[in-house]
Amino acid sequence: MTFLRGMSTFTLWADDLPAATRWYSELLGTEPYFRSENAGRGPGYVEYRIGDSLHELGIIDRRFAPKGLVMGQGGAVVYWHVDDVPAALARLLERGAQLLDGIRERGPGFVTASVIDPFGNVLGIMFNRHYLEMLGARDGAR
Repeated sequence: MTFLRGMSTFTLWADDLPAATRWYSELLGTEPYFRSENAGRGPGYVEYRIGDSLHELGIIDRRFAPKGLVMGQGGAVVYWHVDDVPAALARLLERGAQLLDGIRERGPGFVTASVIDPFGNVLGIMFNRHYLEMLGARDGAR
């Protein structure tokens, strides 16, 4: 059995969950498929299924963050594969994200950039040839 079998849910935090839900719904072109209500005070959590593998992207009201979790920039950057890094970066910046790290060629077939969304979360984008190879191998096995 493989210890880490795949990304289950990637979560972001927001002080204003309704605003974050609107922002991500417009960016992704879809509404959350799941909402968890917070004792009648609106959603405490929303979740999207996105990408080729329908990974879960969750956004949680920051009030529910684990005690001791230090908010702010830093730590890990999760990169989401995109087909066109400059176009994806432009779209994010047009929607109000702030540039964290500009477009960088990391090697043949690997290009990255990252932004800070309007809610303080780091979001990475990447063209990754290995992702496309994996996707092609998976789709070819069907």
